[in-house]
This record gives sequence, C-alpha cells and structure tokens, in this order.
Amino acid sequence: MNHFSSNFKLGILGGGQLGKMLLYETRKWDVYTMVMDASAEAPCKIACNEFVLGDLMDFDAVYNFGKNVDVLTIEIENVNVDALEKLEDEGVQVFPQPKALRTIQNKAKQKLFYVDNDIPTSEFSRFAYTSEIKESIAHGGLSLPFVWKSAQFGYDGQGVKIIRTQSDLDNLPNVECIAEKLVDFKNELAVIVSRNSKGETKTYPVVEMEFHPEANQVEYVICPARVDALVAEKAQQVAQKVAAAFGQVGLLAVELFQTKNDEILVNEVAPRPHNSGHYSIEASYTNQFEQHIRCVLGLPLGKTASKVAGVMVNLVGAEGYTGEVVYQNIDEILAMNGVTPHIYGKKQTRPFRKMGHVTIVDEDMSRARQIAQEVKEKIKVISK
Repeated sequence: MNHFSSNFKLGILGGGQLGKMLLYETRKWDVYTMVMDASAEAPCKIACNEFVLGDLMDFDAVYNFGKNVDVLTIEIENVNVDALEKLEDEGVQVFPQPKALRTIQNKAKQKLFYVDNDIPTSEFSRFAYTSEIKESIAHGGLSLPFVWKSAQFGYDGQGVKIIRTQSDLDNLPNVECIAEKLVDFKNELAVIVSRNSKGETKTYPVVEMEFHPEANQVEYVICPARVDALVAEKAQQVAQKVAAAFGQVGLLAVELFQTKNDEILVNEVAPRPHNSGHYSIEASYTNQFEQHIRCVLGLPLGKTASKVAGVMVNLVGAEGYTGEVVYQNIDEILAMNGVTPHIYGKKQTRPFRKMGHVTIVDEDMSRARQIAQEVKEKIKVISK
C-alpha cells in the first residue's frame, strides 16, 4: 500500500498534544490524516488534513469516522471500543487492536491480565464500588495504607489517591475500583516497546520518572535511567513480556516500580505514545511518534537508541492561575544550550493542566539534569 502522497487515509481518535506530535511525523511524510476530537479547540486541528468534531465515547461518532479511513489509531484510551470492534470486523485496520484496548481501558481487568500471564505486579483487591472498601477494612480484608484507583477514566494523576486513613476515602467517586498495596520503591521507571503489524519489535531505553508529590504527575523524565545495568535489563525484559502478552500493534508504554529489593513490578500500561517518551524527539534516533506511525502502517521500525542523554520537564499550569495562558520567562530558557520547549497549543491554563514540555539534551546526564532543574525554576505557566 502506498501511504505517502496518496489517497491513503490515517485516522486518529483524539486531538490533544499526543496527536499533535504524531502529526509532526505524518506531515513530514505527507500522510493524509483525519482527526476526531470533542473540542473545537483541539491542538491537532491546525495540523491535520481533516478535522471532525465528535465524542470519542459515542458509538456512532467513532464508527462513522472510522468508516472513512484505511487505518485507525488512537492518542487516548478513552474511546468507544464497541465501535472499534465493529470497524475491525468490517475490514478497517485498527491499532491498537480493540481486544487489547478493552483490557487496558479498565485497570481492574489490566491487573487481572497481569496475574493470568504471570507478570509481576503489586498485590490488589477489586471492588465493584468504592463504598465496599470501608467494609473490607472493617473485616480485615484490606489493610491501610493502600492506593485507590478508579477502574476507568483515570488520566494524568486523576482517579488515583493514596489512602492512609479511612477519611481519605471520603468524597471519592463511588465507582468500580481497585485497592493496590502501597509499594515501597526506589524508583519509578518506564519502558516503551514498539511492535509493527508484521511482528517486528524494538524497545526504547529504560527511563526514570520523578513525580510531583501533590499532583501525582510526572515532573521529570530522565533517559537513560540512573539505575544499575542489571536492573535496566530486567525492566526491559518485563516490559517485553507485557507487550508480547498483549500482542498489540503500536507503542506500549510500560510503567514500572523498582522495589527496594530491585524487583521490577508493573504498575500500568498505555497503548500509545506516552509522556515518558517525549524526550525522544530530541534525544533518540527515532522518536516515539515516528515509531508509532511506522508500527501502525506496517513499516520497518527505526533505531530506538539515544544519540545523547535527555531530560524532559513537564510544563503544567501553575497553582492559583486559571485563564488565558502566558509562558513567563520562556526567552530565558531559550537562551540555554540544549533546551527545546514544546508548546501544546492549549489557550487556557488551569492548575496542573499539561500545557507543554521542555527537553534538555547533553552529553553528560548530570549536567542535563541540573539544567532541567534550572528550566523548571525559571519558566512559569500562568494566566493574564
């Protein structure tokens, strides 16, 4: 199939920043793209060939959109899988495959999948409703502390809360959820595995993630991770096992815990380009967005090694600011060597909303991390 400068159409469900960065690559290769999103102000709108306004969870909207493309992919998991299954049955190539996506969408099903496939993960209990948890604690079935996670629709730190006292359960939504044992870990790591429709698989280096303590969002992604080589090898092996079990086409970002005993436990996965791979735009031979396009189009996979050390800093809305966005001191970070900002195109900011990221590359990892700290301290995402 001729994908380039042709009548071929690639559909993308979701028009946020991940889709926008996918479009950097489709425009580079002149691949015709259609994007659907529920927001008329979606960042993707300026860069795709056709933009369709539609609810990603609505069966008819997704089905009718998918009928007009040759290959359909996603940039967010929260899409109508029933519609994807029908499209797949009717001959549309859908990647990631709906079967894998249905499991990944639900954190309870995801955890059971790990158990069924002998993949190491933290201990957990599954509840139909949050209200059942207090009864389980009262009867000794569950011990404090633990991590509460909504089974569905959690995103960017939402739908996750550490429960240290019973009162921490108050005001949580009464939904299907899981309670995970609180893992005593050294590091939070991630590995992105890429697999094309011909079964070729390549893995990116292990990265280290540093989280904001309040927002539960990644603040820094560091590549390569500052861990022992044996730990990195084990993390890649576990990630490869997860990807093989799902057998999906596309990228699979596998988030991991490195315990105090250097065990590797799977936290959760994302079947798409991921925040932990943004560093790759500047630091890798083949960035994650190009690799995802290669995967879903059945093209040979690119080299995943890094050319240079990279640190990614997330730009999120500052606390206390809501409204039309202003990037304060951006000229100061642009004056720094090896620093590249990415602005996602969201006109309105609010506390902790992802508005962009900055990549810092350097031959020396410690220097890159130091510059990243300076970038974090200088640039502020505020409002007028």
